[in-house]
Amino acid sequence: MKEVAVPANPRRDADVIPWLLGEDQPVARYFTLVDLLSYKESDPEVRSARKEIPRSGWAYDLLRQQGPKGYWEPHEPKTLKEWIDFLYYPKYCSTNWRALVLSDFGLDSSTPGIRKVSEVLFECKLRLGSPFNFFYEEACVVGNTARMLTRFGYADDRRVRKLYDWLIEDQRKDGGWDCSQGTPGTLDVWEPLAAFASLPKSKRSSKSEDAIARGAEFYLDRQLFKEGPQYDPWFRLHYPNHYYYDILVGLDLLTELGFGGDRRLRPALDFLIHKRKKDGTWWIDRSHPDVSGPKAAQYRTGVKPLIIEQPGRSSKLLTLKARRVLKRVEDTL
Repeated sequence: MKEVAVPANPRRDADVIPWLLGEDQPVARYFTLVDLLSYKESDPEVRSARKEIPRSGWAYDLLRQQGPKGYWEPHEPKTLKEWIDFLYYPKYCSTNWRALVLSDFGLDSSTPGIRKVSEVLFECKLRLGSPFNFFYEEACVVGNTARMLTRFGYADDRRVRKLYDWLIEDQRKDGGWDCSQGTPGTLDVWEPLAAFASLPKSKRSSKSEDAIARGAEFYLDRQLFKEGPQYDPWFRLHYPNHYYYDILVGLDLLTELGFGGDRRLRPALDFLIHKRKKDGTWWIDRSHPDVSGPKAAQYRTGVKPLIIEQPGRSSKLLTLKARRVLKRVEDTL
């Protein structure tokens, strides 16, 4: 029995659709057609929008800054320290973070820039002889990399499959993941579950399905935010998220995995609806790193935020994501 109902304002929501369909941002146009209006991938409008993604708007702005060898760094590493930092530092303007955003935008290896950056990542970060190897990194790094390369079209690559094997092995007894050995899971290590969500169902093994079920229950049991004292950054909306968690991240993930009808999403959905502006849009509250607590300063040191849309304004990316969440919930009724 479906227990979640979402209050709607049809006029307000309808007024947002033409704005999302604007041709200035083909990323938003493409996902609005597919995710909100249920157009098929074969539809001429969808094909046209997808074709335009690397040619204009956000994706184009990122790709035109890419170097000829596939990465965004100004030069190749010369020292061991540079090799270790290569592609990953500084946060969040280096190759790893820009590629993650491009994977959000629906691009795959049919785009030359995506094929090049994928080859660089495989060679420099997914090779056992690399000085900074993602196979031995924390769950957030492994999950992000698996999700990114799966979206780029490499789900069948043995190195990507190895990342998923690692995530299955690293899942905790409580169903969550963490970045420290022997500790219980925590909500803000969401990247492994997001990686499994990116896998088409036809490519999920029985172990993957079990990891998804256990991971989803971990989040639902905590209603997406009930873990310890209130952590204010979880209640602000962001893009890009990099490896940070907030309630919209959790809602998008759990509804993508098919749990939109679970009544335990209700408190988080109420929060999301409350965040909607009078014109039907959602805003980016802050850019990452948005952190609080005694270690906040260290997260901001040497970091350059990657700005796609300005905080404090109506965001097409967040409005699209929020509407997608609500539609998935509505579709379960």
